[in-house]
Amino acid sequence: MSGTTADRKYVPAIVLTVALFFLWGMANNLNDILIAQFKKAFTLTDFQTSFVQQAFYMGYFLLAVPAALVTRAKGYKTAIVTGLVLYAAGALLFYPAAHYGEYLYFLAALFVIACGLAFLETSANPLMTELGDPTTAAKRLNWAQAANPVGTVAGVLIGKYFILSAIVHDENAVAAMSPAAREAFYRSEVVAVQTPYLVIGLVVLLFAVAAAVIRFPEHRAEETVGAPSRFVDVFRHPRLIFATVTQFFYVGAQVGIWSYTIRYAQANVPGMAEHDAADYLFASLVLFGIGRFAGTALMGKIAPPRLLAIFAVVSALLAAVAGLVGGQIGLYALVLASLFMSIQFPTIFALGMDGLGPLRRAGASLIIMAIIGGAVLTGLMGHISDLAGIDTAMLVPAVCFLVVLAFAVKAGRTLSGDVVQPTIH
Repeated sequence: MSGTTADRKYVPAIVLTVALFFLWGMANNLNDILIAQFKKAFTLTDFQTSFVQQAFYMGYFLLAVPAALVTRAKGYKTAIVTGLVLYAAGALLFYPAAHYGEYLYFLAALFVIACGLAFLETSANPLMTELGDPTTAAKRLNWAQAANPVGTVAGVLIGKYFILSAIVHDENAVAAMSPAAREAFYRSEVVAVQTPYLVIGLVVLLFAVAAAVIRFPEHRAEETVGAPSRFVDVFRHPRLIFATVTQFFYVGAQVGIWSYTIRYAQANVPGMAEHDAADYLFASLVLFGIGRFAGTALMGKIAPPRLLAIFAVVSALLAAVAGLVGGQIGLYALVLASLFMSIQFPTIFALGMDGLGPLRRAGASLIIMAIIGGAVLTGLMGHISDLAGIDTAMLVPAVCFLVVLAFAVKAGRTLSGDVVQPTIH
């Protein structure tokens, strides 16, 4: 069969897989909105709001390897349908969670969503390289990668216009309300998330139905041969282990910065409502998307490890400004940091995967497990914020970017051969 014929045969599968990059980008950045919303709705401390990311990224951590095993044993279609069903189920669980008004129920729903995303991320990236003519694999993967930052921006816009209110949270004003009025206020903030997630759940469920009927490449049983040993073999690759550790710190920095951008904006610009502070998060994500395209273009002239090192240094400096200077200058620095965070996840991923050969999928699942850094370090930032203020908490990502710098320097010294095509998170 010719490559052109193969491409045509799998066009529906390609379109659906590209949509997956959009869908998980949207889910990830809706969490940043939820943190601001739940802080007000449930009167939480900053550490308590970090439970949103802790529950979410724990799903990634626990399901990354099982998702890889399912993909190998049953094929891409089964893994994608499973992921979409779990994603939809978690989103639909927001409806009863809002009905009962329990923070714990929302955390459980987010965990289920993340379990679904673990299946999608471990299957969609390698699938894009196998759908159709191998000579056009890079082109297809780039299409998919472009959908991810679009999804992150969409998540913030959905949150800004359909979840966040323009009401400034004034604890004294709330305390002065009658018990009935105060209960009605908190209730209105909780149920604000109900309809958007109900719609998301139904849309994702439709994608699951479409995935079930769309034709994907047939699963080859021989791919499972030797699978149990591969997860052990990856630990023999020092660069992969360093990349996994680095990804832990990078994802922690990225998630922590975006999780607390709204909180930081309100703390440094008195009187700002969550609805307005979300504009700074939106600007961060736009810069992040721009940085991905610009960074990819720069890699044609600058070696990936060197470019990663440069971006890590600038990110660390900007996070330090946010942590030590504060105010409007600190807020602008925090937003600008997203421009330089843009290439870090895919470049760390690509450098870590270099030279793995048949262990690439096993190595990919290990790096995806490192996403748990988004839970651990966001929790640490929340705890520091409660003790010393949100500005001080921004020094945590500054340190994380120094770990990225160390990895980039080490990779630049030891890298041999071509770097694999970056995978975008």
